[in-house]
Amino acid sequence: MTYSLENVVPWGRTLDEYATFFALTDDDLKKSIIGCGDGPASFNMEATARGTKVVSCDPIYAFNADAIRQRIDETYPVIMAQTAAHQEQFLWNHYKTLDNLANIRMQAMRRFLEDYRDGPSRYIASALPDLPIASDSFDLALSSHFLFLYSEQLDLDFHQRSVDEMLRVAREVRIFPLLDLTVQTSSHLEPIMTTLGQRGYHCQIETVHYEFQRGGNKMLRITRS
Repeated sequence: MTYSLENVVPWGRTLDEYATFFALTDDDLKKSIIGCGDGPASFNMEATARGTKVVSCDPIYAFNADAIRQRIDETYPVIMAQTAAHQEQFLWNHYKTLDNLANIRMQAMRRFLEDYRDGPSRYIASALPDLPIASDSFDLALSSHFLFLYSEQLDLDFHQRSVDEMLRVAREVRIFPLLDLTVQTSSHLEPIMTTLGQRGYHCQIETVHYEFQRGGNKMLRITRS
């Protein structure tokens, strides 16, 4: 299937944000990490700069920096206008103001583009639930604002295969947030936790120090027993 940028809404996040999403510690950042669906995040660049081994996977990396930048320019004002129109739906403890959110997002995407333009092998054009990565290649796999968030668009089978794939390539998986786009706990969460528990995995829901979607301050941590 041909992947098109026309249906993509690029939205980049920083290392600081990833650290709060996933409760990343200094010890975690000494581990090898794979980000699944990172998009134009500056996380990879920033973590690499501090010595972390990071690989990011996203189908958007099939396109060059200029094409991604053009799509950012097309979608960024639309997203910010929608956010401004529905500010009451969010908590502003982390970002304080709409302008602050806008500056953080654009700075993250600009830093990504600077890093990505040089074509480092740390960015791999691929998508869940099929990653071109050898089994047990990483200590930690992360998925931010993709799995569970798009529960209506992506069915339970897709979610289960995606989580299975992350567990194939990494020893531990963390997913944030656990809400769907209607700000309800994903209907896929419980059956996935049940299936993984039956297979011998340990699943734990943890509260993190980040909440923008109301109630969206929970992360799923999956480890091998």
